[in-house]
Amino acid sequence: MKKRLLIAVYLILVSSLFAGCSTEHFTAREYTAEGSLVQSINVDVRDRRIDVSVSNDDMVHIDYFESSKEVYDITLSSGVLTIEGISNKNWADFIGVKPSAENRRISIRIPAGILSSLDMNTTNENITIRDIAVSDSMSLSSNGGNVEFENLAVGKSLSMKSKNGNIKGSVLGGYDDFTINCDIKKGDCNLQNKDGGEKILNVSCNNGDVNISLIPE
Repeated sequence: MKKRLLIAVYLILVSSLFAGCSTEHFTAREYTAEGSLVQSINVDVRDRRIDVSVSNDDMVHIDYFESSKEVYDITLSSGVLTIEGISNKNWADFIGVKPSAENRRISIRIPAGILSSLDMNTTNENITIRDIAVSDSMSLSSNGGNVEFENLAVGKSLSMKSKNGNIKGSVLGGYDDFTINCDIKKGDCNLQNKDGGEKILNVSCNNGDVNISLIPE
């Protein structure tokens, strides 16, 4: 009898944990900043999809979702806009249903031509970015997701990294414009290493394919 009672109590506790994990409430948030005040953007998050596109005004717009246990620290200082994901979860919070895809998405819209640099890192989700230009450098990294892009333009360097995901898209600039460094493991790549370009293209992919189109301007 005592053993059955202990088992019953254990099952109730486990059920409570699962029930608690599935009811996490998220609230939509928006952050805006004058585009003229932003020169660089740094994003460092976990388990979040990042979508980046051009805004239709002179403002930087960031749309995201927060809960009591998953929030973002967004700061703008000396021209650098930083977005950092902060988790207050304990081990029990990772049991059960994870947040919906919409709640795990960050949308960033940037006025054209304002950035000198852009640096984005995430895990277990994709990075999608289109029609963004920087005067200096851009770095995109996803551990466990794809890096997908269209019509990217850089003044000096572009670095892309993916593990257990693909890297695919188009970059403005001819083949001769870039020095290309590719480090590919367990995947195919349509580019070859080469020297001689004024700009640098670094590509690192582990367990995924690389397909990058270079489009002469």
